[in-house]
Amino acid sequence: MAHHQSAIRQDRRSVRRNAINKKNKSTLRSQVKKLKELVDANDKEGAKKLLPEVFSAIDQTVKKKTIHPNKGSRTKSRLSRQIEQISPAPAK
Repeated sequence: MAHHQSAIRQDRRSVRRNAINKKNKSTLRSQVKKLKELVDANDKEGAKKLLPEVFSAIDQTVKKKTIHPNKGSRTKSRLSRQIEQISPAPAK
């Protein structure tokens, strides 16, 4: 346990930041999970509609420094590529 006043304050700040970061990451993961479910269901239109929302969530998380900027870029790139690889269902 911290003994110095500054260390005690830093510990409190750390706990608060940890809770905020956890919330931000959880929100981001939920958004990405929804998008991946649409990709798995081959719903290209639905995925394309949800993509800007997910990109916004990624950008906000990067801006808050919860995730590294390169991870944000990599995630956006992979999601975009997955959506573009969805082939349309064959017409009967």
